[in-house]
Parts: sequence; structure tokens; C-alpha cells
Amino acid sequence: MNKYQRNKNDIEEKEYVDQVEGRNAVLELLESGRDINKIYVSEGEKYGSINKIIAKAKERKIIINEISRTKLNQMAQTENNQGVIAVVPPFNYCEVEDILEEAKRKNTKPFILILDGIEDPHNLGSIIRTAETAGVDGIIIPKRRAAGVNSTVAKVSAGAVEYMKIARVNNITDTINYLKENDVWICGTDMNTDKYYYDEDFTGGIAIVIGSEGFGISRLVKENCDFLVKIPMKGKITSLNASVSAGIIMYEVVKQRK
Repeated sequence: MNKYQRNKNDIEEKEYVDQVEGRNAVLELLESGRDINKIYVSEGEKYGSINKIIAKAKERKIIINEISRTKLNQMAQTENNQGVIAVVPPFNYCEVEDILEEAKRKNTKPFILILDGIEDPHNLGSIIRTAETAGVDGIIIPKRRAAGVNSTVAKVSAGAVEYMKIARVNNITDTINYLKENDVWICGTDMNTDKYYYDEDFTGGIAIVIGSEGFGISRLVKENCDFLVKIPMKGKITSLNASVSAGIIMYEVVKQRK
């Protein structure tokens, strides 16, 4: 491939997060202390939480531009910007080592999420939101064939992305082996195993692997997991949305560690 050829993933990576949209997401962004270049507000929207956004932006000396609703909608990358868009530097991914350091800082065993090919930004945003509430130390995602942090992810996460450490790695399998060297057990989710998630011990250092929406965990990643678990299915539908599966197992970790 020459330098002028780009595939779909390359284009998405170029476009990913240069703005955050929606009132809650922008408010969380302001409160997180992250750098913001400027904020665009729709003319005539100075009421409710917009006033709070404007006040906090002025407090932090961030430029506020009032533009027409039509122009704001043209700028938007999501369907419901709620009259406010914040322009920000690209999302600052961390290193896997930073996630392990976060657990040390909190004086707890590592609690990590590995997402093996989650392509839907809505699922990624939902997972980040749940992970932040569950006290996950960090999330690991692959650089290729997976969603990155973009404006949709930021909005769906309701601002949780500003508080979550997210590492983007070249090779999930290599990362799993590195985590094992640091006393982290790897738990994969797979419907073909005999073990239910609530029968396993999650009190030690743990990384939970959630597979892609359509194909689950890749073969090589599955082979490198220390153990596999499944969620019982009682109905006629035999699979759950990736974000729901992740939430169920994350809160089993919370339950066991309380």
C-alpha cells in the first residue's frame, strides 16, 4: 500500500476525537480538567445546563463561540449534540504500564478490561461508562479492526472516558503475556465453556476479555486466556450485547471484592 492509499480504519483514526458533543459529555470534560481548544454553543441555547457549561468555560478561560443551530449541526459528528460542541486535542491514550500503576496507586489488585475487536462505538462508550462506575483500572483495545475513542464514544460514555485509562496496543496476545508476567490472570468470555462466571474467583489481579460483537474472542487470544467463563442463557436468544456481557462480569468482580 502506498502513502496515498488509506483503508476504512485509517480514515476513522484520522477523524477520531477532535470534538466532544452533548451537554453531559461537555460538562464532564470541563470538570475533568482536560485541555479544550474552544466550545461552540448554539445561539439562543443559554438555559439549563448550558449556563453551567458557559460559566465553567469562562472560569477556565476557554473560548466560547455562539453560532447558528444550522452551522452547529453541520459541525456535529453525532445526531444529538444538544446545542454544544467542545473542540479538543486528540484523546490521550496511555500505556499498559500506566494501568498497572493505577492499581498500585489505589493499593488494589489490578482490574482490567481487554476488548478484542469491539467495532461499534456505542458499545465501546457503554463499556467505558460501566467500567468507570465499577472501578476498573483501565481498558485495553487493539489499534486495528476496532473502534477507537471518538466523539460518539465520548457522548455514549456520558463523560466517563475522561476518567478512564485506555491503552491502544498493536498485539492483544503479546499484551496478555505481559499482564501474566505481572501477576494478572486472564479471563476470557466464551459461550462454549462449561464454567459460569459466578463460579470463578476474581479477587486477585484479573483482566477480563470481551470479544467482538459478531465473532467473540479470536482463536489466538482465547488460547492464551488462563480460563474461560460464560453467562447462563435461559431464553431463546443465545447471545448478549457485548456491553451487557461486560457489565455483568465486571460487577461480579465488584461483588467479590467488596
